[in-house]
Amino acid sequence: MCGIIGYVGERPAAPILLEGLQRLEYRGYDSAGIALVTEQGHLTIEKAVGKLTTLVTSINGRTLPGSVGIGHTRWATHGKPSTENAHPHTDCRQDVVVIHNGIVENYLELKRALQRQGHTFASQTDSEVIPHLIEQECREGKDLATATRDAVRRTRGANAFIVMSSSEPDRVIAIRTGNAGGLVVGYGEGEMFLASDLPAILPHTRAVVFLAAGEMACVEAGQVTYATLHGEPLEKTPQTIAYDPVAAARGGYKHFMLKEIMEQPEAVTNTIRGRIQFDPPDVLLPEWPFLVAQTRTFERVVIVACGTSYHAGLIGRYLIEDLARLPVDVEIASEFRYRDPVVDDRTLLIAVAQSGETVDTLAAMEEGRARGMPQIAVTNVEGSQAARYADGALLIRAGQEIGVAATKTFTTTMVSLYLVGLYLGKVRGTISPEQLGRLIQDLAELPDLLGRVLQDESAYERLANRYARHTNFLFLGRGIHYPIALEGALKLKEISYIHAEGYAAGEMKHGPIALIDENMPVVALALQDGVYDKMVSNILEVKARDGQVIAIVTEGNTELQEHADHLIALPPVAPLLAPVVSVLPLQLLAYHIAVRRGCDVDQPRNLAKTVTVE
Repeated sequence: MCGIIGYVGERPAAPILLEGLQRLEYRGYDSAGIALVTEQGHLTIEKAVGKLTTLVTSINGRTLPGSVGIGHTRWATHGKPSTENAHPHTDCRQDVVVIHNGIVENYLELKRALQRQGHTFASQTDSEVIPHLIEQECREGKDLATATRDAVRRTRGANAFIVMSSSEPDRVIAIRTGNAGGLVVGYGEGEMFLASDLPAILPHTRAVVFLAAGEMACVEAGQVTYATLHGEPLEKTPQTIAYDPVAAARGGYKHFMLKEIMEQPEAVTNTIRGRIQFDPPDVLLPEWPFLVAQTRTFERVVIVACGTSYHAGLIGRYLIEDLARLPVDVEIASEFRYRDPVVDDRTLLIAVAQSGETVDTLAAMEEGRARGMPQIAVTNVEGSQAARYADGALLIRAGQEIGVAATKTFTTTMVSLYLVGLYLGKVRGTISPEQLGRLIQDLAELPDLLGRVLQDESAYERLANRYARHTNFLFLGRGIHYPIALEGALKLKEISYIHAEGYAAGEMKHGPIALIDENMPVVALALQDGVYDKMVSNILEVKARDGQVIAIVTEGNTELQEHADHLIALPPVAPLLAPVVSVLPLQLLAYHIAVRRGCDVDQPRNLAKTVTVE
């Protein structure tokens, strides 16, 4: 979860950058670095692997010149933690300096083209292509802002970049191409600040502007100008952030739940950091506790979980069975311990618990241990009981989730189980190297797809205005989207107190169809996949009984326009990762309905974040 800080002003920049990075340490990182430039264009770059204290120690009290600078804490995606791979990165001429958060999806294509043109690279990162691209644009006589804009437009993915140059030492360029990785501009007296998150700059200012996807800022000591990625000027007015811990933590959002929904592109990026390799394609799970020989002995997988984690486990069954060709059972943890399961030391137990403290899941793990099952915990909390009890823990890296209703922990758990499926498939030989490359590329494109879905909430606000008074909802899905129907119904129940049920759509004629009338809204997951035609039939059955249909479809679908009352279109996505995308509309729908009904979104009645008693 890379941290970004920038400063343009009159004061020495280094202490401000280091202090800001310290306030971002909670985001997790494996290396850190800062870059400063003086009025005369003298550039200084300091980088170190490990904690921020290592960087501070390496500076050793030296006064670093420059009142313009940028700083970064890196969590590896491309290339192992090393000084060479740490940010900031620069071009061949040591002129353009860049820090970056996100994944440049087409970096290999860009890098190879640049290498053919004579560029040499010092790191294995995707980030380093950016200063080289900007340098190339600058050679054509463009100023830094124009060169940055034109270079970034050649990239794909949801990214945030901060750029400075020794040739234009009085300014810093900030640019955001998608919803993965936030950027905030802070206004001071004769000075300006940039950061990936508010805590880094709130000690210095409370007047801020949040950059949206597709926006850039040219920041100087006394002013800032905004534009789109196409160079069209923008007017943005600073907002005042209350200087208190809760307001700062919400980051300008009305509720933690909405903030956490919007954080999912970056959270998913953090889940995959250091666990996939792009060149050559590979999946790396350093946390995997079992030797390859033992992993190959597994004959079956049992996933135990509760609530939203159980729904993620149901998705995990599809993923692991498809990718690794291992049979998977998914058990409600509170039921697993009270029967006599047929398991042994060749049955892998995967315990899914975002907190790692859910008592029912811990009890299921104890039962599995008594029966000799090898175990791995998929959890968000390092050092939790589940993490300590299992043979190993795969951290989902969602960051702190304050809203009781799980959102980003659900999507990052699904991605973590996808990684497990990839790893098991690689070890078991059920995925060829060519397939692995395609599956990893699908994963690299996922944060950008999530960001596209989250760009506009207006459709969900309109739906909330229409349906907030209803007292019953039905959610329908087939195949891999059936668990998403369950999760959509759970979210609506949890925070809006509306009775909702999720069903496998093929089961509708076996009972639920009796509920359909003009007062029953039905949310149908009808993305373009192998069961799409079946879902269309189910939607027609609902409409024949006067039900109101909200259809979640793939972009370009015109067939359902005449049948559904409302369409929510999602970008095309690889089938195995489609649930990570299709759940977002259901989260937003539940959120806006709950807000419209005046419910306590972050702390719904009768619920707790972690269930610690049976």
